[in-house]
Amino acid sequence: MRSQFVLSEIWIGLRRNLTMTMALIVVVAISLSLLGTGLLFVKQVDRTRTYWQGKVELSIYLCVKTSPEPACQQNGPSTAAQRAAIDKQLASMPQVQTVYYVSQQEAYSEFRQDFSNEPALVQDTQEGDIPDSFEVKLKNPEADYSIVSSAVSGAAGVETVVDEMTILDKFYKLLDGARNAVVIIALILIVAAILLVANTIRLSAFNRRRETSIMRLVGASNFYIQLPFLLEGTIAGLIGWAISAGLLVAVKSLMLDSLDQYFSFNVGLSVGDLIEVILISMVIAVLLCGVTSFLTLRRYLRV
Repeated sequence: MRSQFVLSEIWIGLRRNLTMTMALIVVVAISLSLLGTGLLFVKQVDRTRTYWQGKVELSIYLCVKTSPEPACQQNGPSTAAQRAAIDKQLASMPQVQTVYYVSQQEAYSEFRQDFSNEPALVQDTQEGDIPDSFEVKLKNPEADYSIVSSAVSGAAGVETVVDEMTILDKFYKLLDGARNAVVIIALILIVAAILLVANTIRLSAFNRRRETSIMRLVGASNFYIQLPFLLEGTIAGLIGWAISAGLLVAVKSLMLDSLDQYFSFNVGLSVGDLIEVILISMVIAVLLCGVTSFLTLRRYLRV
């Protein structure tokens, strides 16, 4: 009987305040989906940084037959003597922490693995098109890059020198900016959701003040009086969370997964990452609606 009474009270509350309940569901769904999107962006940035954490800061690409540089076209591919001279020069520089040579065959194998998501590109690229290189890790990338770069740029057999960190920093800034904007909007909407939950519960309690007064007179506990209102807010929050979960699946599928066509490395988010963010959103939805309803009702009962 008690459970049936509580369920009937929940249905009455949701039906009487249908408009505000729908508004609450929409606000919770949008705020949680934006917050979840921000968390997905955080995971994407962390996954990319982890992938590149052990990579080199400086790549020195050597001349091959297909090199577009005039010096390479004039002198031809790099020779063993030129590679030995470059290796000796890099190894003797105090700014260099480690240096290792990557042959064309190794570079081509790595290229096939990194761009496995684009079979057409891999099929059109031959082993001789990928240059061999010296991969250099610097002791202090920001301070030492210009010194090492100027020392080997223009040397015999060198096609170009590339600062890998500069390229990646632009990608990080893009994702960080999008994440910050999404999180700020989500926090604003969460504040709006808290206010809306409080107003919805307060209005529901006001509409049923006669019933709650009778329940007090017959000796009902505060928890028993509060329970239908708490469940109303929680149910509305869970419905909003369910909608946000669908939106987060769409964000991953249509937005984050599409980044692979621009950055074709295997650093995409997994289904496990998505499920983790969805579960975090569920906890936030329950806490947001449940705690706000509880605090609002405590103040109402004192009155």
